[in-house]
Amino acid sequence: MGLGCGNPQAIAALRTGEVVLDLGSGGGFDCFLAARRVGETGQVIGVDMTPEMISKARANAEKGGYRNVEFRLGEIENLPIADGAVDVIISNCVINLSPDKPRVFAEANRALKPGGRLAISDVVAFAELPEEVKRDMALYTGCMAGASLVSEVEAMLEASGFTDIRVAPKDESKSSTLKYS
Repeated sequence: MGLGCGNPQAIAALRTGEVVLDLGSGGGFDCFLAARRVGETGQVIGVDMTPEMISKARANAEKGGYRNVEFRLGEIENLPIADGAVDVIISNCVINLSPDKPRVFAEANRALKPGGRLAISDVVAFAELPEEVKRDMALYTGCMAGASLVSEVEAMLEASGFTDIRVAPKDESKSSTLKYS
């Protein structure tokens, strides 16, 4: 339920009444946190690609009494959301898993209302990853091998139409090293 690599809520600045979209919502944890912030007049939509997680999230929403949250089956590269429908998009350690990140960012920009915000916590790379790391499925599913360089993320966001882009890696992550054998 609480898997992720950060806290998109901390940077999203969610406000009462907003419509929030969570990319890769899993069991719904970040959706439920967002639901509290946007209140009863707001709405939170979670999108996940696995029917099992959608079922789990819906059951969690029912159990928790979250009436302003809904979950939709879909892929983050082809969002089941109308154009210009959401105020804020959040995501917690999911976009690095996509093999088509430019498409994810283009879809996010399409789904946002004019002036909307994208607030994601994700894994980025500070150096080019070796090919053997990129091909290692355990590292890919562990959110390492799919990481893009910070400069690549910024370029993808800009190419998708985003402005005022700020990628702010955590200081402690800069000292991490990956040992691969």
